[in-house]
Parts: sequence; C-alpha cells; structure tokens
Amino acid sequence: MRSMRGMRIASAVAVGGLVLGAAACGEAPEENNNAGSGDKKYTACMVTDVGGIDDKSFNTSAWKGLEEAKKANDKIDIKYVASKAEADYEVNLTQYVNQKCDFILAVGGLMGDATSKIAKANPNQQFGIVDAKVPETNVYPMQFDTAQAGFLAGYLAAGMTKSGTVGTYGGLPIPPVTIFMDGYADGVAHYNKTKSKTVKVVGWDKAAQKGSFTNDFVKQDEGKKVSDALVAQGADIIMPVAGGAGLGTTGAAKASGGKYNTIWVDVDGCESTQDCAAIITTVEKNIPDAVKEAVVKAANGEKLSATPGYLGNLSNNGVGLAPYHEFDSKVPAELKAEIDKLKADIAAGTVTVTSAAQPK
Repeated sequence: MRSMRGMRIASAVAVGGLVLGAAACGEAPEENNNAGSGDKKYTACMVTDVGGIDDKSFNTSAWKGLEEAKKANDKIDIKYVASKAEADYEVNLTQYVNQKCDFILAVGGLMGDATSKIAKANPNQQFGIVDAKVPETNVYPMQFDTAQAGFLAGYLAAGMTKSGTVGTYGGLPIPPVTIFMDGYADGVAHYNKTKSKTVKVVGWDKAAQKGSFTNDFVKQDEGKKVSDALVAQGADIIMPVAGGAGLGTTGAAKASGGKYNTIWVDVDGCESTQDCAAIITTVEKNIPDAVKEAVVKAANGEKLSATPGYLGNLSNNGVGLAPYHEFDSKVPAELKAEIDKLKADIAAGTVTVTSAAQPK
C-alpha cells in the first residue's frame, strides 16, 4: 500500500482551477445550501477544492452531478461548502460528518489525504472522491482514463495542423495532468505511423516525461506565456492541461484570428468559456454522470464498492471528445470517421493506450 504522501503525489490535483500553496486559514467557509426540509431525505454534501464552485471544471462538474441526482430522485437533498484553502478540507469534511450527511463528496485528488484521514476516523460514513483512490473502503473512488480521449485529441490535432507542429503543456508535472499529455503525444505518434507523416509535438516528451508547465492552475498570464513559447516553436494547435491558466491560451488563440487554435480539457470549452471560436474540441471527463450514478445508487440503498470503484473510459463514455462546435465544418469528414473508428478500437481493446499516470 502506498504511503499517503506517495498517494498524494500520485493522484495529486484536479486539473481544473487549483491554486498551489494555499495555506493558513482553517475556518469553514460560508456554505451554500440547496437542501429542502422534511424527514426521510437523503443528504449529499459536497466539499469543493480551492478552485471553487465556478472553476468551469471539476467542482462545477461534480455539482452538476449532484443537481442531476436531485432531479432523478426528489428525496435527495444537496449542498456544498467551498474550500478557500487546503487547510479547510478536513474542517469542511468533518463539518458534514457532524451534520450527519448521508454522502460526503470530496472533489479532486488534492483532497485525498484529508478524505482518507476523516474517512478512517468515521468508518460508518459514506464518502466519495473524484480523481483519487484512497485505502479506506468507505470512500467510493471516481477516476478517469483521460489518456484514451487524449489519444483521440492528439490524432485530431495531427490531422488538423497546417504547420506540422502541435503542442501541449500542463499546470504541474503530476499524473492527473500528464495522463492527458501522454495520450495526446501518443495520438500524434499513431497518426504519423498510420499516415507516414512527421507531425511534431512540442511541450511534452512522453519518453522523458518532461515538458512545459505553468506551475500554476489559475494565472492566465502564465498560460499565455507558455503557449506563446510553443507558438514560437511552430505549434498551431495547443492543448493546455492547466485549469484556469489555460484560458490565457484560449483567449490569445481567439485574439490571433486563427493563427493558432486550441483543444480544451475536462468540461466542454464551448459551454464553459468565452473562447469557443478557438477551441476545436475538448477532452472531456464525464464527472457529472459518475457523481449522479453514485449518489442515486447510494440513496436507493445500494452498497458502493470502493474496489474497483468507478473508472471512466471510452467504452463506458466516462471520457471522450466533445462536439467540434464551430470547427464542425472545418474537420474533414474522413478525419472524423477515422477518429470514430479509433474510439471504437480503443474501447474494444484493439488499440491500446498506455500511460504511467493511468488509474490503477
């Protein structure tokens, strides 16, 4: 069994909207409570990471899942508390234990240590966590093999580039980030092998596990700075895996008037950002459905098994590519068909996608 420190590094952070070095205050932030009143309600209570409920990524997606669960079963009440610092995690989780919430959801691998600690102290309490897996059997893990969908994105980028160079960068060199980048690089390599082409990837070397990073998940100027460097190397399609920092790239791409374009991650960028005109597609994690399914099952009295938990992949639509939106007419029909075929082959196991960062 890995140490908690090792697990923290391995599962690390939710890609969207996290800040680093958050610290001191441990008091519980104000709570948003959408719960109704009445007996026999099943309460599902969510603790956000420091990205906040409007991060256009993990927290937003998980809350949507709870909202969908409530729609599916009106006996379910939902509420959340927003963490403003890492020190808030244990405080907020404990707060919900004390409120006797039936299901407590932690959002993001950064909450792994805190969730493990509080779950161990409260073995009869049902927890869930997005993008992490901890040893405690009362914590239901929801993880995603984004390397598979990233592979499709890389193939797409290789098929769409005009310069012959595509790029990607991350927030931090940690598994929840590099898993996207590994898949992307391999998708480009698969395109090159299939088509006898030589499309180049800048910003990430899968073999060396080295590349370009903002070291931040919020600062848009850092995202723009990194992607400017990739554009200078010839990249005309860039996939940022850096949460809100990536908006610096999508915004600059939109302002460039088509000089270069982007691929977003986590939540459909055309629905969550203002930069759809520069976003070809999004490598999506279907967090809403995973959360909804877990909460509805638990509310119906079903036992949630921590092993194996939930693993989203192409075969169960847990990950995938979003629609092409404004690029729909620009993506050649032949390329669309190849990506559809590739998706089916990966789902069937005919084509294997590997990454050291894949959930175990």
